[in-house]
Amino acid sequence: MLDSDRLRNPALFDKIVSPEKAQELIQDGMNVGFSGFTPSGYPKKTTLALADAIRNGKKCRIAVWTGASVGPEIEQALAEVNGIASRAPYYAASNKALRKGINDGTVRYVDAHLSHFGPQVDFGFLGNVDVAVVEAAAITEDGGLILGSGVGNTPIFVKHAKKIIVEVNTSIPLSLEGMHDIYLCNKPPYRREIPIYHAADRVGSPYVKCGIDRIDAIVESDIPDHVRTLTPPDEDSRKIARNLVDFLKNEQKHGRIPEQMLPIQSGVGSIANAVLGGLKESDLENLSMYSEILQDSVFDLIKMGKVTAASGCAFTPSPRVWDMYRKEPELYKKALVLRPLDVSNNPGVIRRLGVIALNTPIEFDIYGQANSTHIMGDNMMNGIGGSGDYMRNGYLTFFCTPSTAKDGKISKVVPMVTHADHTEHDTMVFITEQGVADLRGLSPVERARCIIRNCAHPDYRGQLTEYLERSMLTGGHEPVDLAHCFDMELHFRKYGTMKLDEQ
Repeated sequence: MLDSDRLRNPALFDKIVSPEKAQELIQDGMNVGFSGFTPSGYPKKTTLALADAIRNGKKCRIAVWTGASVGPEIEQALAEVNGIASRAPYYAASNKALRKGINDGTVRYVDAHLSHFGPQVDFGFLGNVDVAVVEAAAITEDGGLILGSGVGNTPIFVKHAKKIIVEVNTSIPLSLEGMHDIYLCNKPPYRREIPIYHAADRVGSPYVKCGIDRIDAIVESDIPDHVRTLTPPDEDSRKIARNLVDFLKNEQKHGRIPEQMLPIQSGVGSIANAVLGGLKESDLENLSMYSEILQDSVFDLIKMGKVTAASGCAFTPSPRVWDMYRKEPELYKKALVLRPLDVSNNPGVIRRLGVIALNTPIEFDIYGQANSTHIMGDNMMNGIGGSGDYMRNGYLTFFCTPSTAKDGKISKVVPMVTHADHTEHDTMVFITEQGVADLRGLSPVERARCIIRNCAHPDYRGQLTEYLERSMLTGGHEPVDLAHCFDMELHFRKYGTMKLDEQ
């Protein structure tokens, strides 16, 4: 039951409506901005009610705008009733109904670098924000929104929304209040640098400025975020982590990284979480993070005292880590800062702080191109997310992945990626359980030899070397033999016997 701790102005109680009433504000053809990020802090009851209304005959297909992926109460519920006309800027492969719609063309999907999407909405490039649906822990006396564990593009959606629905979720601990740092950038030509010079710097407000008069409906909710438990680290992940730590320490030894480690960014998923978790076993201390997503390993590192400051757009804790937070909220609150997406992923801040970026590709090729999004070039697996923001702008950037998948039946090192999200101009270092390929300063053929020698699994090195040598017969700066590339057994073994849903 909502009380004065959650709704801090008596006038707010007059705005409480049922989810069924709130969903009536969302109509066919609208652009709807939702709070949340991968998948934390997203609204639930309003979209479930909307999905029910569509199932019962309401004609409504909308553009779903978010920060990144959100939970099944939005993506799955609406995709199953054909309620999503378009989606931006990111979705996750775990939502099979939406994935099917994107790949069969019934959902128009716009994949975008996460740092780009919010500003494009702010500039009016993409049309109006007809409705913003925001999950909040509480609403302040003057109408400020206290968010939960995910910020995303919420401040920009609220800024431009014609109508605003706020879901006040009583499952969100009120101890999160004060963790957020909400900063809105001015539009050009009045835009200035974001004055963040250390990962822990605070430059904005702990609340999203909204105003009581702009809130059209308040919905009470108690549904927790649908956060999955990550796969425990396996031996390959532990080897990758050891390779990473050894490389970082060698960089420090040679003065290319300062003794005080630069801030670290880590992508989403079990592999990224496992690799970051490898820092627990290292002797690196007093670490900081400047990232978009903060997963379980970050909380473990804070608990150990290894991470003293962690800035992100959201944290997505498993049930185990939520329990850790609830037992010692002040410990984590002291270390954590949650920011809007266009700040957490801002290229200028990433470059200024010298962020060390760790991300995971689907596959990468011998010349250093990486594919983060597509299977066989045309089937969308998941969006590019913020990997491009960090990999192009980081001080030192790593792609970390096992060298094979499906019990060794698939090589993740290929002759040519079928879709390139990150070109050889954007990549520096690749790490697998086999070793490290440092590509800095290398020509294309040198890069290829380095990747094959250090990162490819031994079962595939011969085929990859054969491809390279055969391509070099035709000459060229970056030798390519398209016919051989797509005809060779390696590529057939990679994809020929696998259905899309198995990838």
